[in-house]
Amino acid sequence: MTKTLGEIAALVGGRLAGDAAIEICGATNIEDARASDITFAVEPHLKEAAKCAAGAVILPDTAGVFSKPAVYVKEPREAFARLLEAFTPPLDLPPGISDLAYIGAGVRLGVGVTVMPFAVVDAHAVIGDGVILYPHTYVGQYAEIGAESVLYSNVTVRERCRLGQRCVIHSSAVIGADGFGFTTSKEHIHTKVPQVGNVVLEDDVEIGAHVGIDRATTGSTVIGRGTKVDNLVHIGHNCRIGANNLIVAQTGISGSTVVGDNVTFGGQTGTVGHIHIGGNSVYAARSGITNDMPEGVFCAGFPTQPHQEWLRTQAALKKLPELIKRLRELEKKVAGYEAKKN
Repeated sequence: MTKTLGEIAALVGGRLAGDAAIEICGATNIEDARASDITFAVEPHLKEAAKCAAGAVILPDTAGVFSKPAVYVKEPREAFARLLEAFTPPLDLPPGISDLAYIGAGVRLGVGVTVMPFAVVDAHAVIGDGVILYPHTYVGQYAEIGAESVLYSNVTVRERCRLGQRCVIHSSAVIGADGFGFTTSKEHIHTKVPQVGNVVLEDDVEIGAHVGIDRATTGSTVIGRGTKVDNLVHIGHNCRIGANNLIVAQTGISGSTVVGDNVTFGGQTGTVGHIHIGGNSVYAARSGITNDMPEGVFCAGFPTQPHQEWLRTQAALKKLPELIKRLRELEKKVAGYEAKKN
């Protein structure tokens, strides 16, 4: 596929600086770009982009004169994402139900559904218009999959769980496994508490590979509209995750935690259960959240503390061996003074 630089500028709504007739065949990163490619750059990578082999560069509209043909836009990353889609040919996935798929009794299938070989849609499930089920997916009884959603291979959506529209579930994720609920007797015998609730994913949620989202004991575990969950994340039973959260790999959110909107959890963040985490906040990687948290904070560390405070603490820890050495020297001097007095 080839587009002129003028066509690209029109597509992303940008201001062109350079020859509109330049032909571009692909979009890629700075390091891999060739003369027929377009890339993007923001600070501190503008100098690197100026020296790269790309035929053109997408730049922020605040950037000055550039040595290469450029398209200036308000949000370079968003513009570049549109170009990646434009230059990537769609997969050939004709709608239809494979003869090798299993469709249970009472299933309702929407218009333009694609069900590939060895997918299983169990009894009374509802599959919305334009849904794509890749091989070896399982949709449980009475589950609902919203329109235009995509379930990649080996995804499991358990019984009575509900997915909104345009959800994307990557391979080997499990939506609706039993919550981790047991009673323990005086004899240390663990007895399972029935997990009879479900999981609800609202519209435009994306779930990474090997994610586990547990069904509620009763009621629903809810993942809010537009939230994106990275690979290898666990979300416990009865959690209520707000809209537009970003939950990065290996994070664990314990059961019955309530999270506000627009929260970012860095990788390997962990929480205790039954707490409320305020919205519009950021938690750096490996944060340990042990209490209710207010809105609008930027925290790090275990237990969590304000990020700047955590940075000062880490800087002080580096000085600790030298401080201990000096303290021991002072203790020896004091002991010597005390010995002389006696």
